[in-house]
Amino acid sequence: MDFLSQGPPEAVASAVDPLPDASPDASPDASPDTSPDTSPDATPDSASEPAVASEPDGTRSRFRALVIRPTFVISALIVVWWIGAALTWRLFGLDPYGNTGQLLAAPSWSQPFGTDDLGRSVFARVLAGADSALEVGPLGAVLATIIGGALGVIAGYFRGWVDTVLMRIFDVLVVLPPLIFLIVVVGAFGASPPALIVIIGVVFAPGIARIIRAAVLAEMGKKYVTTARLQGESAVRIMLTELVPNVLPTIIIQATLSLSSAVLMTATLSFLGLGVQPPSPDWGLAINENLDYIESAWWTVIFPALAVASFVVAVQLIADNIKETWS
Repeated sequence: MDFLSQGPPEAVASAVDPLPDASPDASPDASPDTSPDTSPDATPDSASEPAVASEPDGTRSRFRALVIRPTFVISALIVVWWIGAALTWRLFGLDPYGNTGQLLAAPSWSQPFGTDDLGRSVFARVLAGADSALEVGPLGAVLATIIGGALGVIAGYFRGWVDTVLMRIFDVLVVLPPLIFLIVVVGAFGASPPALIVIIGVVFAPGIARIIRAAVLAEMGKKYVTTARLQGESAVRIMLTELVPNVLPTIIIQATLSLSSAVLMTATLSFLGLGVQPPSPDWGLAINENLDYIESAWWTVIFPALAVASFVVAVQLIADNIKETWS
């Protein structure tokens, strides 16, 4: 051990592993042949292979960690249930508008959720109400994510006056109470589904844009962005192929959160009479129509309210699980 600790590394290496040709006539040019290949061409290959292979492995490991979480699995099943109800309730012969002949009947085997004051099946109306509730909210959330994500990436990439102008606009829109703003805009432009989709998209886009901008700013100082710029890639290509994939988890989380908020906001507008109109089985409208029977026929209010709450809470839990897994 004392022998190995003395002298420079070259001397130790030569003592441990002597060269085959140690004659004095040996040319100095032969020594580099026995040294390891430390040329720059060999280094990136050996270093890049694990990096390329580790990215899919990391994504798969995160996904596996996500799907074994009980709260994620239960929440996903609830969301799938309501989506399936919205798409397939007609296939099961349910009639949310027909009179069963039983007014305000309590829940029973024949009517699992009871009937309302007009004799309509609350069970059929709750399942059919998913169609109305999920018609506007998800499309509005998608629109908000597209607008907010695009503006956030642009503001974070260009910075400077572009960032300043967009952020000042976002600041003005964010400080406005969303519900009051929605009521004013709906009163001015109407409550048709296309109008509600656009209004919800505009209302939720600024909040998404601010968070995406912060995520992009955190990526701008990294080497892959600098390398892409030095290679002469265009700004659009850098944003689409370099920045967006790296902030995609943040975009997914924000899209999920905006989905729950959009569905809740849509139900709130219907509850206030500014959304869909009777005889629609919309959840918010059903709660409003049956408030007078909350004590005598609680099932006419509780089951639509549970439908809204279950979907919103399930989507929120999905977003929380994705955030915890990818953070």
